[in-house]
Amino acid sequence: MGTVSQFHESLRPPAHRIESEEEAISTARDLAAAFRQQASERDINRILPFAELDALSVSGLTAITVPPDHEGLDMSNALLAEIVAIIAEGDASIGEALESHFSALETLRAQAAEDLKASLFARVLLGDRFSGAAFTDGAELTAEGPGYRLSGRTRQAPGILFADWIAAAATAPPSRPVTLYLARGEEGVQVVDDWDGFGQRTNGSATAIIGTFHVNADAIAPAPSSGHSTGISLGLLLKAGVSLGIARAAWSDLMTAIGDRSTTVLPQIGERAIRIEAMAAALERAGRKLDIAQVNPVDAAMADAHFSASAAAVLAAETALDTANALFELAGETSAGIGLNLDRHWRNTRIHALSLPRDKLLHTAGEYMSTGRI
Repeated sequence: MGTVSQFHESLRPPAHRIESEEEAISTARDLAAAFRQQASERDINRILPFAELDALSVSGLTAITVPPDHEGLDMSNALLAEIVAIIAEGDASIGEALESHFSALETLRAQAAEDLKASLFARVLLGDRFSGAAFTDGAELTAEGPGYRLSGRTRQAPGILFADWIAAAATAPPSRPVTLYLARGEEGVQVVDDWDGFGQRTNGSATAIIGTFHVNADAIAPAPSSGHSTGISLGLLLKAGVSLGIARAAWSDLMTAIGDRSTTVLPQIGERAIRIEAMAAALERAGRKLDIAQVNPVDAAMADAHFSASAAAVLAAETALDTANALFELAGETSAGIGLNLDRHWRNTRIHALSLPRDKLLHTAGEYMSTGRI
């Protein structure tokens, strides 16, 4: 039975409670340094980072967006994006799983009833992880008692393999968009590891398949009614954060590969350094606007936050790809060795960018700017 009253105990140790933004940053840096050590090996051999995700949970970092009303930390979105970037610099796939987790929590915060929020945020504080997903058009949700009977499958989505809960978008009859909160360990919820992408190889992407499953009404929330919802904007901002982390990782490996030859390509190095700095500034600006929209969720504030988050996501994707390309252009043949696995930065950013609806974002940005706003 899909209900938030039926919890599945985790074998993880109790999660630490992070008390400040400074502690969150310090924790992220320590974890990223540890993740970086085996990131290349995990990519080459597709070793899924279950232990690393558990370390994130136990550290308390996965709970830093729980609202203060639910005993969480009051975290700014700019700092949250920086934390995701720090983790993604250590391992881009882990960063993407964290991106999905935090995006799902924002939708929960903004849309769910108080009882549902209280139940699930309590689980997050204990270390539970979330993944966002969407059911395919063939999924069926029919009224049954105090809830719905569900069958169908989700589209592939990052983080499902690591998640304790799947926040899945669906359509309830007659045509009402909703978000279903499904405990991954429930009988009737099957998760299939079917990801075979050439990048982000260990991001936990999978498909959830539901045979016949009852979802209680208390595990359902209305879906965002606006295309400019804070959940969507935060997803774009954190997607930009992952791209920033990939760019920084590629930059670090570029400087190592060039070594003493860096003086021969100073203009090219300077150009990439400025682009990465501009990318970080765009994330900070978008984060501040999203802070405003969360506090005052009127249409104008949410549209403004969505525009800046879109700009950050598009700029970050382009900059990450350019930096990954520059790694080989500037470092030369010595950077192309299979054993170095430096091509993972290009593969990661290329795959990660595929989930960015770039044309749609540009169209929406054009509409927004045509109103004279900036």
